[in-house]
Amino acid sequence: MIRELQVQGVFAENTYFYIDDHSRSGFLIDPGAQAGLIYDVITRNGWTIEKILLTHGHFDHMGAAEVLREKLVAPIYVYSADSRYLTDPYLNLSANSGHPITVAHYEELYDGELIRLKANSGFTLKVISTPGHTPGSVIFYTEKDKAAFVGDTLYEHGPGLTNFPGGNRQQLEDSIINKLLTLPDDTVLLSGHSSPITVGQERQLLLS
Repeated sequence: MIRELQVQGVFAENTYFYIDDHSRSGFLIDPGAQAGLIYDVITRNGWTIEKILLTHGHFDHMGAAEVLREKLVAPIYVYSADSRYLTDPYLNLSANSGHPITVAHYEELYDGELIRLKANSGFTLKVISTPGHTPGSVIFYTEKDKAAFVGDTLYEHGPGLTNFPGGNRQQLEDSIINKLLTLPDDTVLLSGHSSPITVGQERQLLLS
């Protein structure tokens, strides 16, 4: 089960829940703001969140992570190349927001890693490194449910932004062509700031 919740901080951002239907356990992806609202959705549905996953280290994707880590007793995971973003308000872009944000407790992910549920070891997400928006941007891919949580690597109208610290346009284009667009055409891409689109639709848009 995949559920989307748009939260509102400095920017509107799409937070996602990826939940195993049988165990009612799962992953929380990119909790950008409104920790109370996210927590209410989780408790109202009777879900158990085992892990909080970040597609990258910008504040609008992890602003509620530290509060929810404590409330849910669930560890935060970020790709190793973006770990310094969580502790540096300049890099995570919160320094100019009026409310600098840092995350002190986190664990690191690595390219190709399979993230598993304790409640159901067959329920997984694959970590795929897609640098460019940030050095440690990743997507989380589920072959079973034909979906990928892509953060800001890609939007429905094209590539993500690269005009932030650590951004690299060439890297991002390489990530999209060599990683993201190699997924099956019917894979649904779920981004942080736009509507869902399939790999096939995105390929037509980008390569036309």
